[in-house]
Amino acid sequence: MDHTIKDKLLGSDTEDTKDLKLRVWVESKKFWTVAFPAIITRITQFGILVVTQSFMGHIGATELAAYALTQIFLVRFANGILLGMSSALETLCGQAYGAKQYHMMGIYLQRSWVVVLTTATLMTPLFIFATPIFRLLGEEEELAVVGGRIALWFIPIIYYFVFNFTMQMYLQSQLKNAIIGWLSTMAFVLHLILSWLFVLKLNLGIHGAMGAMIISTWSVTIGQLVYVIGGWCPGTWTGFSKSAFSELIPVVKLSLTSGVMLCLELWYNAALVLLAGYMKNATVSIAAFSICLNIVAWQLMIFFGFLTASCVRVSNELGKGDAKAAKFSVIVIMTTSLVLGVIFTILSLSFGHVLSYLFTSSTEVADAVSSLSFLLAMSVFLNSIQPVLTGVAIGAGWQAPVAYVNIACYYAIGIPLGILLAYVAHLEVRGIWIGMISGVAIQTLVLVFMTWRTDWESQVEKASARLNRWLLPTSLESDETTNHE
Repeated sequence: MDHTIKDKLLGSDTEDTKDLKLRVWVESKKFWTVAFPAIITRITQFGILVVTQSFMGHIGATELAAYALTQIFLVRFANGILLGMSSALETLCGQAYGAKQYHMMGIYLQRSWVVVLTTATLMTPLFIFATPIFRLLGEEEELAVVGGRIALWFIPIIYYFVFNFTMQMYLQSQLKNAIIGWLSTMAFVLHLILSWLFVLKLNLGIHGAMGAMIISTWSVTIGQLVYVIGGWCPGTWTGFSKSAFSELIPVVKLSLTSGVMLCLELWYNAALVLLAGYMKNATVSIAAFSICLNIVAWQLMIFFGFLTASCVRVSNELGKGDAKAAKFSVIVIMTTSLVLGVIFTILSLSFGHVLSYLFTSSTEVADAVSSLSFLLAMSVFLNSIQPVLTGVAIGAGWQAPVAYVNIACYYAIGIPLGILLAYVAHLEVRGIWIGMISGVAIQTLVLVFMTWRTDWESQVEKASARLNRWLLPTSLESDETTNHE
């Protein structure tokens, strides 16, 4: 009898273990379906900016500096706002897909177009009047003039951001972002060819470098538009509708909180680079700090893919009403991300003294980067955790509270602490980076606490209430679409 009971218990444990392994395998397949194309997309789209910067260096030192100035001040500002506002669509489309409210996803996409396009248009004067703005910032006259010319070329890129970000989030919410990965990869190859042809062979200068960027980036947008409205998204795209112009206020509110949440993160590093410019040996400080941030940026492209996956998986499961599945998704994605984070951290510690030579031939700059290798490894480790938690926040619709967390951690703690350590404690660029890491670490701890204490059943109810409040009956939507067409 005792043996029978023991056998049953052992059998039960074995079955539970097999069941857990199967669940982890199934969940891993689901999130990698989203994460891998998202990683490819991030790397190739970031690569287009880097390639353009490289070809600007071939044109001239002034053009390279003006491009960097425009990208850091204006493009990053616009990118942060537009990406953040577009991320509201991740919450809405992800939860709608999980709830099988497929017809609403196209409506949410069109509403987001209205809101984000309006925002992009309001920002275009910054690019039109870039030269006076750079003069106000105290930049040299030649740099301000060339920067202003480059800024005008970036206006089509701003509108590319609008359609690219929103359609990415619409497609990835329904697990169809493989097409974005393919399009982005082909655009990157096209950009390399066009940049070589326009800049090196035809000597078109700034016009050639920026023209190549516009053509390659908009090829992605055109491909996405054809895919979305050409019949490859049946059910979720039912045509253009008048409903896109209704219920815009709630979309604006969610978009604004999303914009504040994400752009505060994207601007954080830029603010710290500016602070590095006031060091005693500013040239070496900025060069070393920028190289480290470049390394971190490439690593972040991978973990931004995990951000996308966590957002999609959480929003889908909350939309379905499955609180346990949402929680399990967070655990599996976080565990996978942590394992990769530890590997990258070890690599950063092991090869920190070598990595700098990928970006510079200066021994002085390389030594400065090497002295920052431990801080680089710390940033790499934190960046394996923080993006996943940010994705969870977007998927659950926590943009507003996380925006307050970002303000407190980054701008009330991180930057002031960095200034104190750099200028009062005389730690120079190390002090700035310690401040940066402190802000990210505190933000990560707060997000871990929020996620750990979350009542996922309550999040299901909130998601359901949000979706039902904006739900249009299928028959009504079909009539409006038909009338509009």
